[in-house]
Amino acid sequence: MNQGKYVFAQLAEFLPQRVFDGIVRKYDGDKYVKHFSCWNQLLCMLFGQLTNRDSLRDLVITLEAHSSKSYHLGLGKSVTRSNLAKANESRNSRIFEEFAYHLIGIARDKRANEDFEIKGKIYAFDSTTIDLCLSVFWWARFRKNKGGIKVHTLFDITTQIPAFIHITTALVNDVNGMDHLNYEEAAYYIFDRGYVDFGRLYDITKRKAFFVVRARSDLRYRRMYSRKADRSAGVLWDQIGKLVSFYPLKNYPEKLRRVKYYDQESKTTFVFLTNNMEITALQVALLYRKRWQIELFFKWIKQHLKIKSFWGTSENAVRIQIYSAITAYCLVAIVAETLKTSRTTYEILQVIGVSLLDKTPINELLTKIDYKDVKELNCKQLSLSLF
Repeated sequence: MNQGKYVFAQLAEFLPQRVFDGIVRKYDGDKYVKHFSCWNQLLCMLFGQLTNRDSLRDLVITLEAHSSKSYHLGLGKSVTRSNLAKANESRNSRIFEEFAYHLIGIARDKRANEDFEIKGKIYAFDSTTIDLCLSVFWWARFRKNKGGIKVHTLFDITTQIPAFIHITTALVNDVNGMDHLNYEEAAYYIFDRGYVDFGRLYDITKRKAFFVVRARSDLRYRRMYSRKADRSAGVLWDQIGKLVSFYPLKNYPEKLRRVKYYDQESKTTFVFLTNNMEITALQVALLYRKRWQIELFFKWIKQHLKIKSFWGTSENAVRIQIYSAITAYCLVAIVAETLKTSRTTYEILQVIGVSLLDKTPINELLTKIDYKDVKELNCKQLSLSLF
């Protein structure tokens, strides 16, 4: 089926182009466009993400070196620096945002996992800050001489796929990101202590969802009664009570559960607050421990995808690039699940990145390669496949 097709063209077949075209029509993305369509733009951005291009110039030079293959890669007749830059600046970023969410839905469905110890949807919410040069990214003012943006992310723990992305300037407080979440009934939401806002936490309770958040050191709490604590397992106390201070109690008038846990590995004591009275104290600690996975996700995409150095300076171009990175991440996950490979996302990305212009069937590429030699493969093939 894929005989003679480039690996990049095979990857593009996993993208639902009809869905993308429908989104483009919704926002008139291809209005007055003759040659370089939104679909061509998306594929160019994905090519840059998968090959880890450092700049727009770097990306365009690479594409121009293989201009004879552009049609077969789906990139259009020709890609120039000016038309790609203009497209990223002027075309509505919501096209790429909505398509990224569509791929997120596909990836989460394919990675659905019911084997986790605690049944139900489990999410971690946090943000990562990306520093920007204020003189270049003038719209992203953060401090007096510094710019930056925040990527607020709701991360699905069981599927390892981001369920929600919200991009703001770095001036926006983290807790404001909670206002954009649609809480699912009976789902678990895990937060660090920077998200202790009792009004917003009570909104989770009213939506019949659950939260686990690390308590602040200045918390004023009145214990009503205690449950039996398994100190041998690290549970120092398990209490039911209410808040004491006037405004916190006004914002959260119901009972709260407080769990104090000593983690033997890190030699650290944690105090958690939750509105779930049914799960065990150890499960509360386990849920919070899973929050670390969103930190690993942020670290991974910053290291292996292009969301720190940008190919355009406008806010629209930055948004398009970030949503293209999320699309690339989901595309790799979808390919891995569809082909039933046991390789990690990093391994797949490394092999695909140096093989986009090969004509090897992608299922053979991901199942027969010796992944112990990925770094050596990277060094040997990069010049052959890209330049």
